Amino acid sequence: MGSQSQEGSGSGHRAILDSCPSGLQPSHALVQKRVIGSWPFSELSGTGGKGGTLPGSPRPFQSRQAKVKPEPRLGAGLTRSSAPVPATGRSQEEQGLLGASGADGLQATATLDGDPYGSRNRSTSDLQPLLPLKCELLHVAIVCAGHNSSREVITLVKSVLFYRKNPLHLHLVTDAVARSILETLFRTWMVPAVTIRFYDAEELKPWISWIPNKHYSGLYGLMKLVLPSILPLSLARVVVLDTDVTFSSDIAELWALFVHFSDKQVIGLVENQSDWYLGNLWKNHKPWPALGRGFNTGVILLQLDRLRQSGWEQMWKLMAKRELLTLQATSLADQDVFNAVIKEHPELVHPLPCVWNVQLSDHTLAERCYLEAADLKVIHWNSPKKLRVKNKHAEFFRNLHLTFLGYDGKLLRRELFGCPSQLPAEAEQLQQAMAQLDEEEPCFEFRQQQLTVHRVHITFLPHQPPPPRPHDVTLVAQLSMDRLQMLEALCWHWPDHPPHPRLQMLEALCRHWSGPMSLALYLTDAEAQQFLHFVETSPVLSVRKDVAYHIVYREGPLYPVNQLRNVALAQALTPYVFLSDIDFLPAYSLYDYLRASIEQLELSSLQRKAALVVPAFETLHYRFSFPNSKAELLTLLDAGSLYTFRYHEWPQGHAPTDYARWREAQAPYRVQWAADYEPYVVVPRDCPRYDPRFVGFGWNKVAHIIELDAQEYELLVLPEAFSIHLPHAPSLDISRFRSSPTYRDCLQAFKEEFHQDLSRRYGAAALKYLTALQPSQSRA
Repeated sequence: MGSQSQEGSGSGHRAILDSCPSGLQPSHALVQKRVIGSWPFSELSGTGGKGGTLPGSPRPFQSRQAKVKPEPRLGAGLTRSSAPVPATGRSQEEQGLLGASGADGLQATATLDGDPYGSRNRSTSDLQPLLPLKCELLHVAIVCAGHNSSREVITLVKSVLFYRKNPLHLHLVTDAVARSILETLFRTWMVPAVTIRFYDAEELKPWISWIPNKHYSGLYGLMKLVLPSILPLSLARVVVLDTDVTFSSDIAELWALFVHFSDKQVIGLVENQSDWYLGNLWKNHKPWPALGRGFNTGVILLQLDRLRQSGWEQMWKLMAKRELLTLQATSLADQDVFNAVIKEHPELVHPLPCVWNVQLSDHTLAERCYLEAADLKVIHWNSPKKLRVKNKHAEFFRNLHLTFLGYDGKLLRRELFGCPSQLPAEAEQLQQAMAQLDEEEPCFEFRQQQLTVHRVHITFLPHQPPPPRPHDVTLVAQLSMDRLQMLEALCWHWPDHPPHPRLQMLEALCRHWSGPMSLALYLTDAEAQQFLHFVETSPVLSVRKDVAYHIVYREGPLYPVNQLRNVALAQALTPYVFLSDIDFLPAYSLYDYLRASIEQLELSSLQRKAALVVPAFETLHYRFSFPNSKAELLTLLDAGSLYTFRYHEWPQGHAPTDYARWREAQAPYRVQWAADYEPYVVVPRDCPRYDPRFVGFGWNKVAHIIELDAQEYELLVLPEAFSIHLPHAPSLDISRFRSSPTYRDCLQAFKEEFHQDLSRRYGAAALKYLTALQPSQSRA
């Protein structure tokens, strides 16, 4: 739904989650018990008194112990004049709804207009909900499509996992993009007692494509209607959630509300917390029919077995077809259809306490629902504005949500006490391997890092794959947060671009390389949100949809450089890849030149195994005039403004490129492998992967070039190609390499293990690589 004046529905599947607002930091709101305030409740007509702040407080949130006396609330059959008032000063209805603690225990109400379950209005501390059996499997269904919605799902799942005490089975209805993202994420997350099943959203589109929908969620916003038809027949109950909700309590408490359903009730919903369905928000506002204020479908309990028996599929289709004769389209997606059915068949609905879906839409009346932070169960960001929605307590809700955005997901890999569960085979093997490590061994830290399985979130931001082209090349690289924010004022020299004193390294790379990129970023959960904000606010990066960013979440003390490279390499979509590093800027024309070279060398048609070498240079100056051609580069080289890469520190790393020959070369020329050679190369996408045993600093690229040579790749140096390394502070790992003999000894041990593996795979052909294994102390 494009208009921000329209009401947000329970269909938040594709909404774009806004970046972290400036100045707001994740808080520990989820563990606070903090008085928010007290608000009167509306009558059945939908009108009510104005909300107030805590007595003696200039604004909400200030007092932690203030006592508040709510206005009387009216239920069916009561009016202000007819309700008897006892000597206590409160009506009988008030006393019943407030419970024994009266106003001294700040509470939540079940709905805006009444409480069908009076016991639920006791203070949270007194409430003892009937929970499911300790190890009962809870089923949750979510519709998710696209890159942004996938990020929302992860935050939702974090909030659920934080509080849950039961095993979970997630039923995810996804498009191809979301499935690829979430399959990778959950496989690498390895959360105990969580199982996943995917359903293809593409197959469901014909079921609902005949319904015009104005809501921003599109067809995906209607797919909850068909869940009873596609979920397993053996499944009797399911909790259905929108992607834009955040939990602040155990989902088992929500599941426990199924026991309150009558024999005829099949759908549990929270009342809609706005006047949308009353039709009085603006002139000529004509909503779909609803029972009273209607219900919001951001949180649904579905009694599937009874729902199927009641003929749900025929029921909702008949109702939708009938209403579309006059209304032409849904405004709030599936929510409109659910409400039309409930209007006709009110016996089907079981009203849920309003705290299970506190709706922060543009016209929300949600503040009438809660009185205290501890009462809140589920926050629903059902406005198109998401975190930017205007609300009296928006900062409190945002801080709760931001806490989970930045929460370290690896902490949720915890076992459920008393609920044994079968680990995935990969996780079980990992546990066994970790258990066999000797913590006293000098290289324990390295071996532990090698075995670590990092959570991986591929295509973290919206990405448009390049159109298929036979000679196309993707730049592949990896980086951490310090590389993202390094080297200010790099790019003053670029033509056609004004000076930009805050231009960052990634922006610089995007200006130089016009082709697709696949980048793996090693970040914490909190840093991933900072990165998201950085990209969205960058005038360079925000428009580059052909750059795929893959988050590998930080875990362990050593930088898993080759694991990062393998993630980025695996996600490249073009036939060829340029294996580079983030601190190198390629020649302006390199992308086009590489594609032309691949075509001229007929690498595709001849299926020729070749690694095209891009000669590497470096500058020691933070600001210099980047050369536009090979001729300009040679001028800078002769003037001492440029050097061949690592000429002063590690010349053998690039000496086989034969820079003297390159100066005069007019055509590609072949070079031979030599010990410690580590050029930057262009290779087919299906090339050998990097060896993940090399973590931290040292030999990570060398081992890969050895593997290419062992598989008989030709090394061809391109005469017009070049890339220039820009200066930066040394990484933590290179500092440790320089200062720690143990670090260097461990690296030598891994070299020897690497050669043993080569010998097993290539036999006598691996003997020539023995020279590369001799320890060298000269490398810095």
